[in-house]
Amino acid sequence: MKNIIMTALVLLLAASLRAQITGVSLKAGGLTCSMCSKAVWNALQKVPFVAKVDVDIKSQQYNIVFKDTAAIDLDALQKAVQDAGFSVVALSVTAQVHDLAAQKDQHLLISHQYFHFLNATGQQLDGTIHFTVVDRTFTSARNYKKYSSLSSMSCVQTGKIAACCAKKGLAGQTRIYHAII
Repeated sequence: MKNIIMTALVLLLAASLRAQITGVSLKAGGLTCSMCSKAVWNALQKVPFVAKVDVDIKSQQYNIVFKDTAAIDLDALQKAVQDAGFSVVALSVTAQVHDLAAQKDQHLLISHQYFHFLNATGQQLDGTIHFTVVDRTFTSARNYKKYSSLSSMSCVQTGKIAACCAKKGLAGQTRIYHAII
């Protein structure tokens, strides 16, 4: 039993070392002035795992760098923007990965978070990659409708691992982000 637990921990550690989120680019909606941009910037700066936030006021885009050892929670970023009175209309993730194969409807572990790739075509991912999170709270309603139609798996609608994912060995009700490459 001890060997099984040790092997599982080693595999989890190896998988997490193979894929790490290094930053995100977040576009906020509903901003009408520089004070709005400042409110979102302040809210994002207060998120515990955020190291740095650079803002491009003209495009309403926030480039976020994370602290090296901190656990990242994309929902916390969305909540910070929402609590400031605005919405997230786009979230692009930058990750460093090593030798990951991405298939359609596959769930990959990146920085201790599960990502369900909706449009992957068997790409071999290696190096710095960029992908976009297309869950309901990270994109426009129009884009969500477009991208959610790429999969019939129920987790796309709920954002939680469901029976469709459980057969792949994932625990039920775990948060899963849906993304396009």
